[in-house]
Amino acid sequence: MKDTNSIIELKGTVQPYAWGGQQFIAQLLQQPSTGKPMAEYWLGAHSSASTQLVNTTAANTLNDLLAQEGTNWLGTRHSFDALPFLLKVLDVHDMLSIQVHPTKTEAVKGFARENMLGIPLNAPNRNYKDDNHKPEVMVALSDFYLLHGFLELTKMQLVLDSYEPFNPLKKLVTQENYTRLYAHVMQLPQNEVDAILSPIVKICHQQIQQGNDSKLFPYYWVNKLYPTPVEANIDRGLFSIFFFNIVYIPKGYGIFQAAGVPHAYLEGQNVELMANSDNVLRGGLTPKHIDVSELLKHTICTPTIPKLLAPTADVTDYQFPVPDFALGHWQLGAQTPSMQHTSSNFGILLCTGGEAVLKNSHGQFLVKEGKAFAIQAGTSFEITTASTAALFFAYIPNFNG
Repeated sequence: MKDTNSIIELKGTVQPYAWGGQQFIAQLLQQPSTGKPMAEYWLGAHSSASTQLVNTTAANTLNDLLAQEGTNWLGTRHSFDALPFLLKVLDVHDMLSIQVHPTKTEAVKGFARENMLGIPLNAPNRNYKDDNHKPEVMVALSDFYLLHGFLELTKMQLVLDSYEPFNPLKKLVTQENYTRLYAHVMQLPQNEVDAILSPIVKICHQQIQQGNDSKLFPYYWVNKLYPTPVEANIDRGLFSIFFFNIVYIPKGYGIFQAAGVPHAYLEGQNVELMANSDNVLRGGLTPKHIDVSELLKHTICTPTIPKLLAPTADVTDYQFPVPDFALGHWQLGAQTPSMQHTSSNFGILLCTGGEAVLKNSHGQFLVKEGKAFAIQAGTSFEITTASTAALFFAYIPNFNG
């Protein structure tokens, strides 16, 4: 049986990225708003922002703890020698960059290539910050909107037919393959991008003025990015707003995003769980570095039908086609006031609402909104609520799932 230190409270890191909101994460953490963006709350052992340990003498940070006692804490029923995932809460106020993540194999090659070229890890033109892939899953904490993969063929053809500036692009779509289309618009000279998109922006403004402001259509997002007419230096990411699926995810539902699937978060709050990587290949809606040739090499340019993850019960466990992480989504209340759990490998428990008591045979913790805990491999614990509690448990899955 584990001692009380097999459960340790955590204090994560807030990332003040400019696209973030100012209220949600402050409220989650039950602290005053700073009046500045609070975009992400990180829980994990990332090298740039390791999570702090609370009320323990074991170590100061999760990085330190895992460096000292990695096997004891991480467990042995997996293939990792470090924590393979990063758990986040996001508050998306402004649109994030359109992006694609490489496979593990391509990340290893890309990282080695850029190292050989002597590109500093912090260089703005660096594509590969590490040698890892970055699959990710998100579960919505509010109404959430994102771009996810290319439209089905009939929808793509309708878009290209419906907007006159897009008409010349129709010949680039053949047999549900959008490689020529996407490569063409991503490599157009800026003056040609402006010539196509400037009238598109005007059309979107007209649609908004006519009351067509649903967030399920491109008009809303184009108008949000460009609320007034624009003639030059238009972000070519606008093509993606029209060519990709605009997906609405209600609270409690989620979506998994594998390597190669182009995507962008548009608006809302979520819990996000990803492989521990910084590898991002961007395709627009950002002032950051865009390497078009590298982006095109890794983008899946075929239709995608978004598949939402739906909670099946009060206690839902999601497994994914990657070894890096799995996710429990637990909604405790009148129907399910308590549950018991043992994870063979390391996990992080996060409360996003309500209140509960977390305990094992040696002690207990009050679990409130915004609180998080590291759970040592092999620890058996029970969670009980007298009201309601919304909980997420990110963990390393076993070899055999």
